[in-house]
Amino acid sequence: MVLYFYPKDESPGCTREACTFRDSYELFTDLGAEVIGVSADTVESHKAFAERHNLPFTLLSDLNNTVRKLYGATSTFGLIPGRVTFVIDKKGIVRHVFSSQLQPEKHIEEAREILKKIGKEENSQNPQSS
Repeated sequence: MVLYFYPKDESPGCTREACTFRDSYELFTDLGAEVIGVSADTVESHKAFAERHNLPFTLLSDLNNTVRKLYGATSTFGLIPGRVTFVIDKKGIVRHVFSSQLQPEKHIEEAREILKKIGKEENSQNPQSS
């Protein structure tokens, strides 16, 4: 799973990040991963954001930042909710954390590379017999 926290629906950086996840969504599903975006926006805001940008993945409304706090996805300068991406394997283990407020597209690149690495590890541990 790719769980990404972002500051706000429709802000320029968050829209770029969401649309980049959208454009790479098939690659993520081919790698066996689901993408979930999380922010403190309302369900209604998420619905409008997802419809406007044709987002094929789930957006979670975390109004009180409960999930954000559980994952330690802190704020930038204590003001702006942080932009943090977690790659979680099938056993529920966080395999990678990437945090960058100013490089929204890099989150997608990082997540893809880690998922490919996890896939290679799983294939080498479980070779299929012919």
